[in-house]
Amino acid sequence: MQENILQPEKVLVTGISRGREDFDYTMTELVELAKANNYDVVGELRQNLDRSTAAFYFGSGKVEEIRELADAYDATTVLVNDELSPSQLRNLERETKHHIVDRTQLILEIFANRAQSKTAKMQVEIAQLQYALPRLHPSANKLDQQGGGGVANRGAGETKLEMDKRVLNKRIARLRRELKDADVGEEVRRAKRTDKELPTVALVGYTNAGKSTTMNGLLEKFADHPETKQVFEKDMLFATLDTSVRQITLPNNRKFLLSDTVGFVSKLPHTLVDAFKATLAEAASADLLIQVVDYADPHYPDMMQVTEKTLDSIGIHDIPMIVAYNKADLKAGTVFPEVNGDDLIYSARDAASLDKLTELIQSHLFAQDVTNQYLIPFDKGQVVDFINRETSVENTDYTENGTLITTTVNPIQAGQLRDYLVEA
Repeated sequence: MQENILQPEKVLVTGISRGREDFDYTMTELVELAKANNYDVVGELRQNLDRSTAAFYFGSGKVEEIRELADAYDATTVLVNDELSPSQLRNLERETKHHIVDRTQLILEIFANRAQSKTAKMQVEIAQLQYALPRLHPSANKLDQQGGGGVANRGAGETKLEMDKRVLNKRIARLRRELKDADVGEEVRRAKRTDKELPTVALVGYTNAGKSTTMNGLLEKFADHPETKQVFEKDMLFATLDTSVRQITLPNNRKFLLSDTVGFVSKLPHTLVDAFKATLAEAASADLLIQVVDYADPHYPDMMQVTEKTLDSIGIHDIPMIVAYNKADLKAGTVFPEVNGDDLIYSARDAASLDKLTELIQSHLFAQDVTNQYLIPFDKGQVVDFINRETSVENTDYTENGTLITTTVNPIQAGQLRDYLVEA
């Protein structure tokens, strides 16, 4: 018996230029988004138009052309490179006789398919419901338009549309309450991490730039048990939706927390940005940001601009940033690793590159560290244990008066150990 294999849905990719310089780039990205959602892109239609039309988004004559092209390619769905208004969506579906999916809905579908944790699933569902709410449409069945209180769950005189909106709003409110409770739990966990007095570094950047690969590379080099701490990575858009936090302990015993955050994309729906603000709080509270850039992609300057605008929109300002130009090994003729100020050209799969990245991180996080000598009485063994465990010890001697340790400490540790400081 032949196995029935589900074939990818065929789609036609469409869009208007609106005079945007990045139009070609966003159309190319739309194709990649479609592939990420397991669509089979069979054709493409573009229109040079300064602004969308109120009724159909596309200009005169293009709607019929879309229908004919979709029929010719046997496409069941038409993807549109912008968010459509509810009326544009309905009008296009009516006139083209095809299912219409705009860019926002496509990204929401991808996020829904990728979400793994309960928190991520709630965040995505809120965004989906907010998108769906203004797109609810009265039923074509006139008998279903209005009714008395006899219909289950419907108030007297309440239309089906009103009831649907009420149900969606109720669900959104419930999800927000549950998400708030989850956020409180995450804030408690974040506070506990802060209590450890470890500096934090957040990886940010465009989707599929190599943030998770960079994190795994650092874990491989510096984690005690790297195989158990690896984060999910895959060469696809939005492979990571949940923030992962790992502790990195360097050979000199300096420690920091490293977080991997959700990736960005151009025209990221506002509902998703709002929903994922809590997830991105890890970046907002970081001591240092590392913007990971896909240096091998010719559109990387556009990607950097999107990342910076998105960070700005969620209130992330004035945090020191390293710009890490990744995938240099895929760009012919590129010399790496190479450091220029806070910029690094590197490959996340190259050990020497990760060493350079680590040096840059240390120059930011530990710039205020000082090297001191401490004399610890023999009956203060717990202090010696603390120094050996938490600081970067350079030398240990044993004297008549106690243990003499030369070590590098951060300002907080210097305060904790001031009673044992040997004055220069």
